[in-house]
Amino acid sequence: MKRILWVLGAFCCWVPACALYAEPDTFPLLKDGQAPQTFEELWAGYDPRQEPLEVDVLKEWEADGVLLKVLRYRIGVFKGRKAMMAAVYGFPKGGTRLPALVQVHGGGQFADWQAPLANAKRGYATLSLAWAGRISAPGYSVNSDIVKLYWEGKTNDPAYRVTTDWGALDAYHAPCRNEKNAFASVSPAAWTLDAVESPRNCPWFLCAVGARRALTFLERQPEVDPAKLGVYGHSMGGKITVLTAGSDPRVKAAAPSCGGVSDRPAEPALYAATIADDVYLKRIACPILFLSPANDFHGRVDDLQKALGEVACQAWRVTCSPHHNHQDTAEYQVAGPLWFDQHLKGAFRYPATPEIELALAQASHVPRVKVRPDASQPVLGVEIYATQQGLMDGQKSDRENTVNRFWHAPRPAAGDGFWTAEVPLLDTGRPLWVYANVRYALKEPVSGAGYYYGPYTATQVVLSSRMLTALPGQLQEAGVVAADQASLIIESFHEGWQREWFTYDTSGKWPRRTHKVYDPKWRAPPGASLSLEVLCDQPNRLILGLDAYAAVAELKGGGAWQTLRFSSRSFTNAEGEPLSGWAGAKELRLTDTEHLQGKAKGTEGPARRLIGAPWKGADPVFRNLRWELAGAGSTH
Repeated sequence: MKRILWVLGAFCCWVPACALYAEPDTFPLLKDGQAPQTFEELWAGYDPRQEPLEVDVLKEWEADGVLLKVLRYRIGVFKGRKAMMAAVYGFPKGGTRLPALVQVHGGGQFADWQAPLANAKRGYATLSLAWAGRISAPGYSVNSDIVKLYWEGKTNDPAYRVTTDWGALDAYHAPCRNEKNAFASVSPAAWTLDAVESPRNCPWFLCAVGARRALTFLERQPEVDPAKLGVYGHSMGGKITVLTAGSDPRVKAAAPSCGGVSDRPAEPALYAATIADDVYLKRIACPILFLSPANDFHGRVDDLQKALGEVACQAWRVTCSPHHNHQDTAEYQVAGPLWFDQHLKGAFRYPATPEIELALAQASHVPRVKVRPDASQPVLGVEIYATQQGLMDGQKSDRENTVNRFWHAPRPAAGDGFWTAEVPLLDTGRPLWVYANVRYALKEPVSGAGYYYGPYTATQVVLSSRMLTALPGQLQEAGVVAADQASLIIESFHEGWQREWFTYDTSGKWPRRTHKVYDPKWRAPPGASLSLEVLCDQPNRLILGLDAYAAVAELKGGGAWQTLRFSSRSFTNAEGEPLSGWAGAKELRLTDTEHLQGKAKGTEGPARRLIGAPWKGADPVFRNLRWELAGAGSTH
């Protein structure tokens, strides 16, 4: 009878979603209606190896010497109905005793064949999970609309594809199958496992079960070394990475990005005791590397410092790009693959975490930062970053401030194995945060598929120190004075100016952006205009973007300096409305094109506007970006 039901499920994928399954449930009914109250109770008795995998291959192909498959495996049986996880699996053809990785996508993302392909070229087998149901593979694409077709069993629709099936439950996302489903919930509902408040009702728990079953799939593949398994994921996938590494000892290395450190609610108490990040961080014994951009809204760099004190392992590293939010560039993204190279292949050795000291009591009354990098490998450079934009210790930072906080980059001086820099403060009534990045050259370029599966090639890797914090009382007790002052000059464009600007582009193009205008040091005076000098060899249009607004300047070219001036009303949004003033400015951009987006008036749809054109000729040269007070000259 079991075999008959399985065969029917293979040919009629809607059967598992609609009919009872013959085998007992993966998790037994609650005893006396009492839900698990602790991590130990939640996972007690669960064996991710116990149930059959029932692998169903949906598509197979080969690309660049890599064997790839879209497949499904059994997650478990819940409320009498089978749940199946769709995934993309890939490994180098002819590979044996391979290290293997579980790759977990983030919210709104897909399981994508580019991750197994890129990893296979570096000697790994990889299973890319489609926990939300979306899949990106040649000839097998499943977007959110197709996931809905699957829910509804519309097999006659030409776009229909078999994908992840959570059966009687709902761990889909963007959208969830049930509109009121919430990931940070333990409440009972028609689509949850238990009829009382229970951590088994939480979609995070279900995804962790699916990821632990993915480890079972990998260790049973003939080309995989079952003793060399790793897990990594981005955003929501970063949290699932932490849940998996903290609950399954088969994970020998982990690398969460932009997640897994900030989900720490006090309420509901049951969620906090069983699902919150710290519960799993404290149980991670395998080597772990955190990829945490300093301005990330989801995996916040302040919370990362707590995580470093919580993980059970001593073998940890961090890489924190300044200014970046939920994206990164090659020298940071490559840290994850190199981490697995070290701990699963023995093919790389990470330098030690940079040592950092913050000395407040100085004769100059200005804080001094001292950094000692591990010099066992060639150091390309040391960067120090500091900010005073954040809330007091112990308070939850707001998203706007987290995303836009500006990181000053004082130039460090090298000597006797140390790099030191003074950090003059604008205000001793606000905290100070500092950390350091050390750049190391790679012996050869390393290529991979990034957070969103875009290809990158890195020639260096960045390793970060811990972040140190000094509270206002500590600053004042140490005699620190406010030695910095507000400035009308936003950017001089002297050597090294790019450290306080950023880009997500990996092609080497010149456009840059900065949060300097959000920092009180460069906040616009009332009635000021924005001035910039530009030199370019050909006629072009220069675009200045400011949050959701942009201004256009016509450049004459010819190699002569041209002075541009802009009032706030020079900047317009996607609907063509002018900016009323500079107050609240957060991000300034210098570029050749802008894609403005907003909400179209009187409609539910968005407004979009493209301005500018691809740059012609040599890159522009800039100088003297500044605020000018009224009467200083004409404006655009």
